[in-house]
Amino acid sequence: MCDTCGCNITPGNEHLVQPGGRLARTGDGREAVTVLKSLLSENDHQASHNRDHFDRHGVLAINLMSSPGAGKTRLLEATIDALGDEFSIAVVEGDLETENDAERIRARGVEAVQIATGSACHLDAHMVHDALHRLDLDGVDILFIENVGNLVCPASFDLGQHRNITLLSVPEGDDKPSKYPVMFRAADLVLLTKTDLLPYLGDFDPQRAERCLRQLASEAPLLALSATSGEALEDWFGWLRGELRAQQERRDRGETARPRIQPDGARLHADMHSGHHHQHHHGDAASGGS
Repeated sequence: MCDTCGCNITPGNEHLVQPGGRLARTGDGREAVTVLKSLLSENDHQASHNRDHFDRHGVLAINLMSSPGAGKTRLLEATIDALGDEFSIAVVEGDLETENDAERIRARGVEAVQIATGSACHLDAHMVHDALHRLDLDGVDILFIENVGNLVCPASFDLGQHRNITLLSVPEGDDKPSKYPVMFRAADLVLLTKTDLLPYLGDFDPQRAERCLRQLASEAPLLALSATSGEALEDWFGWLRGELRAQQERRDRGETARPRIQPDGARLHADMHSGHHHQHHHGDAASGGS
């Protein structure tokens, strides 16, 4: 259990470990491991309820994950600009602090709820549940959940979403899938973003990036695009339209879809937070998922 970085205990689940909570704990290390497993179990239970809520409202819930600065909010802005008249969109924004990203979304006339996670380097299902109390999902077609910028921990936590999307931006380097395998294995779709910068960053090879992804035995589609120039955004919009149709068909059959949360994600998360000085929650750490 890593209390220093606050990764496992979040504003959404801290009531469980406080005195009187179901998972109230002592300082014993073994008990801490048990508490971690219990927190993950509680998270999955809440995620299931969130997903049921989305399904009842006919909402497609999509979790966007990436390192900081990969272009998640810019992608949302471009998507709202292009599809805002075609679909009803709402957004949950996760950041350590500030309402900056939510304000950018609201400026486009879309309802957005900001979650300030404090020291927690990922969203969890409890935080998303709390945000849903501040959203009216009636008539919403797509709910985007923009997770905290981090290429490790968000992959381990089910939020109740139907699909995971991992962004890889050109400035980050084409070997990121190899360095952060759990995150990229968790992706139902990988978006290669900021392709307008390729002429200026000649050492980034999109084909090498895809080879690194396929070496993880991932069959997730990879779409290359630029939210700034508009390059290949239609491919992204086409994927969204297909997922919306599939969600409606599942709903008609009384079925649902779950993202590719990896079985080893929770173990990796626990292992990485068992020490003292981890920096991966700041984005691109040397120990993060390598």
